[in-house]
Amino acid sequence: MYIENDNTNKLVITVKEIDEIGDNHIGTSFDTPLRKDAFKLDDNSKIEAIQKDVANIMNTLGLDLTDDSLKGTPKRVAKMFVQELFGGLHPNNKPNPSTFDNKYKYGEMLVEKNITLYSTCEHHLLPIVGRAHVAYISNGKVIGLSKMNRIVDYFAKRPQVQERLTIQVVRELQKALGTDDVACVIDAKHLCVNSRGIRDIESSTVTSEFGGAFQEEKVRREFLDYIKLDTQF
Repeated sequence: MYIENDNTNKLVITVKEIDEIGDNHIGTSFDTPLRKDAFKLDDNSKIEAIQKDVANIMNTLGLDLTDDSLKGTPKRVAKMFVQELFGGLHPNNKPNPSTFDNKYKYGEMLVEKNITLYSTCEHHLLPIVGRAHVAYISNGKVIGLSKMNRIVDYFAKRPQVQERLTIQVVRELQKALGTDDVACVIDAKHLCVNSRGIRDIESSTVTSEFGGAFQEEKVRREFLDYIKLDTQF
């Protein structure tokens, strides 16, 4: 049984319940679950430690790390984890969402659609690949278009669940723009579903978060029409 903790927005579960969950999909927090000492080690120290762990995994699997094709793999994987796939964990990599006064008084919806998304499922560390569609209605400020892509990319570059990623993108844009009128829809394939387990290569996952005016059916429908996703609500 899950116990909601209103102070942390996390779910407290027992070890027995973790075993019972198995492969089931579960999220435990609106924020990425990080320890307080997550950045005590610098990137180089993390790469060195992860390199040893990857080598241990490969050795355990029986792979010959003296082979020319494999001997560089542990370091390559470690660098990829720290500097690329999970680079969005470090707050120093967070994009600066520069905003500007809406001097041209554009008062309609602005939609940035088909943002390419690469993330990693936090349950099996397998890829999530898809598209994000983001929109907002200005409350006096506008944001550079590329910054919307960078915000999606930043929160995607960490172990994720798609629901959390969708919420994080919306909240970050709401904070930057000073308005609740922000929406995000993500349509993505999860290789933990496509390549293992049920191995359903056709299915994809769609998540959405609608803030402010986007909770109104007419506004939400306009957004969905823009991105041509006939999603049922």
